[in-house]
Amino acid sequence: MPVTPAPGPLPLDDIRTGLLDCLQVNLAVLADHFHGAGTHLRLGARLDLPVRLLPDGLPTADPTLDQRLGSAAPLAGLDPVHRIRLAGTELLDEATRHGDVLYVVADAFHLPWLPYYGNAHMDHSFLLTAGPQGLCVTDGYHIETRWGTASPGTHLLDPAVLAHLDFAEAVAFAPVPPAPATSTVAAYESGPYLTAYTTWPDRARALDQLSAETWLLARARKLHAAHRAQAAGRTTASEAERAHLTAWDKVVEQTYLAARRVSRGRAEPPGTVERLSELLAADHQVFAAAPSPPDGHAIDPELRRRVATVAADVLDVPTDTLLDGAAFDSLPSFSSFRLVEIVEQLESELGRELDADELIPENLRRVDDLCRIARPA
Repeated sequence: MPVTPAPGPLPLDDIRTGLLDCLQVNLAVLADHFHGAGTHLRLGARLDLPVRLLPDGLPTADPTLDQRLGSAAPLAGLDPVHRIRLAGTELLDEATRHGDVLYVVADAFHLPWLPYYGNAHMDHSFLLTAGPQGLCVTDGYHIETRWGTASPGTHLLDPAVLAHLDFAEAVAFAPVPPAPATSTVAAYESGPYLTAYTTWPDRARALDQLSAETWLLARARKLHAAHRAQAAGRTTASEAERAHLTAWDKVVEQTYLAARRVSRGRAEPPGTVERLSELLAADHQVFAAAPSPPDGHAIDPELRRRVATVAADVLDVPTDTLLDGAAFDSLPSFSSFRLVEIVEQLESELGRELDADELIPENLRRVDDLCRIARPA
């Protein structure tokens, strides 16, 4: 059934859709909607390998909805105040009764705005509101598939489109101050995960799943690098990080090629899992150091603490929230008046005036921005 593009109130243009999976991406849309552009990069703060077993016994690093709600939602400043599992007709009633946006997870096989429609079964998220013109669906997901492209957009649907869903998980979120988001790499053990893909007897099945795994892992690392850059006040990843992410893109291509060849009865190219093993190990080396500021000069920890304390007092938030890289304008208490107050109190704290030429909004989003302005010449 065709879907009609329609404008929507939820922001999509600033979402880094190429860094997010199908459950993350619409949490990201809500994060920026509630807390301001760029908040969604906080979803990449922690790099992990959250392995669980699929029904056939193969491991996957794809987090469940429960895991996303438990770990990602707090970082994005989202409190799941209501959650319910419904059939399609009940979902329509729930959207009408709720009146505000619902975060919904359902089977992509039944969602007509996606290339997976009628082609593949997998959990997929979208944002749903009910209005006088019908159902409004916002979906920030972007991916190229063998069946076509999924593109970010907003659509008006006839309610009958979703009425036949076997199930849907609907979650209502309330905005809360985002949890601290320090860039960290978990000390995960990849050995059993890699061994399973090396020794799995059904090579077509193993490589098909591994193709999805490497795609997922590569996006997670790109998101982590983007968060590190944001925390350091940079617009791009470091040179070492960019080289590492390029290597991840290559292993995604290598795995997909191997999966396609084996699915057609051809020989499996060697070295796929070995290369994945090398990149997982390299994660800990490339992302080990704390994010560095763009000019390469370290920020004095004592100055950083003093700046964060001043800003936290003005904004009435925990100091750790600002030390973890939260943008001032992502906080509900922020306003232009509060920004002026932060600058004035900081000048009083330091006993000197800050450089007037540097006091422009683009330079005043985070603690580290102020530190670079306040740092002695």
